[in-house]
Amino acid sequence: MNTLFNLIVVVQVLSALIIIALVLLQHGKGADMGAAFGSGASGSLFGATGSSNFMSKSTGVAAAIFFASTLALAYFGTQRTSTTGGGVMERVSAPVTKTAPTGGAAVPGTTTAAPAVPAPAPAVPATPANQIPK
Repeated sequence: MNTLFNLIVVVQVLSALIIIALVLLQHGKGADMGAAFGSGASGSLFGATGSSNFMSKSTGVAAAIFFASTLALAYFGTQRTSTTGGGVMERVSAPVTKTAPTGGAAVPGTTTAAPAVPAPAPAVPATPANQIPK
C-alpha cells in the first residue's frame, strides 16, 4: 500500500512538471499577430497550426493524469487503519528504564530503577514544639 502511494505521488509530481513545461511552451493568443511580421512563430516544428493542437492536447492529457492522481491520493489519504482504540495516546507505549544487572557490580552508564510511587513520609506526632502558631 505504501509503495502504491509513493508511485502515485511520483506520477502527480511528474504530471505537474509536464503541465508547467507545456503551458510555458505554448504561444498566447496574441502571438499569431507577430508571425505576420516575420517573428518566426510560424516556422515551428509542428507547422503553423499544428503546434497549438499538439500542445493543447498534450496539456489536456497531462491535466487528466494530474487530476486522477490527485483523486487517488485523496482516496488513500482518507483511508484509516483499523485500531482498537479511538485515541492517539492509546498507541503510545510506556518508557523503558535501564536497570543494573543483578548479582554483580553496577555497570557504568546504567541506572537503577526507582519505585513508581514514593513511600509515604513517616507521620510526626503533633507536639507544641512543631505546631505552627496562629
